[in-house]
Amino acid sequence: MQACSSGPSGSDSGNALPVVNGTVTGGLISVPIAPGSALDTVGGMALIQTSSTGSFLATRNDANTFSVLTATCTHEGCTITGASGSTFVCPCHGSRFSTSGGVVNGPASRALRTFNSQFANGVLMFTEPPA
Repeated sequence: MQACSSGPSGSDSGNALPVVNGTVTGGLISVPIAPGSALDTVGGMALIQTSSTGSFLATRNDANTFSVLTATCTHEGCTITGASGSTFVCPCHGSRFSTSGGVVNGPASRALRTFNSQFANGVLMFTEPPA
C-alpha cells in the first residue's frame, strides 16, 4: 500500500501543461482553439482555466473530438497541472490519469470526472459542472 507524503517521492511530477482560458456563458464553457495553440494538434493537452468554474484538462483526440476532464485529483483534491507522455500527473502525490480520466497509478483510486464536449467553428464547448 502506497503512503501519502508531501510530494511524489522519486516520481516524475510531469511537465507543466500549457494554460488556455475558457469563457463561461449561460453554463456553457467555450474555448477558442487558435492555430498553433496547445490544443490545435491531435494529441495536444492543456489546462483550461475559467474565472468562475475552476480548471479542466483537455486532450485533442482527433480532428473533431476532445476529452475534457475535471482537473481536481480524486485523491485529495489537488489541481492537476502537469503531464508526462500521454498521462496527466497530480503534483501533490503523483497520481496519474489517462486522457480518458482513468487511474493509471495511485494513490488516487477513482477516475476523474468527464464532460461531454463539442467542437465546431474552431471552438471547444462543454457544459459547466453543477454547483
